[in-house]
Amino acid sequence: QGPPVESGGGLVQHGGSLTLTCVAHGLYFSAYDIVWYRQVPGPPLEFVAQITAGGSAKYGESVQDRFIVSKDNTKETLYLQMNDLTPGDTGSYYCNTPSKQWPWGPGTHVTVSS
Repeated sequence: QGPPVESGGGLVQHGGSLTLTCVAHGLYFSAYDIVWYRQVPGPPLEFVAQITAGGSAKYGESVQDRFIVSKDNTKETLYLQMNDLTPGDTGSYYCNTPSKQWPWGPGTHVTVSS
């Protein structure tokens, strides 16, 4: 089984929206809680959002009420709908388990212009 593959990033204006996708075939997707992380140069990896195996979601404080995490177990795919984006959301986004058990995927980069 290979690493997850993230996609959907790009350049967007302040206040815009994007939806990120993480495809995780062969990683026992439905059995795991899964996290979206954000990486920017310097600070440590940041928790963005999590969805449990049962479908419950929780969010980092900076994205609460703006982002929505969801998944489709039949497609082994995780989503992150990002609304009202700000320059502070700029970074590379990755999916992994809370204990970072999966190999790391390539990530997908989001740039929010001011």
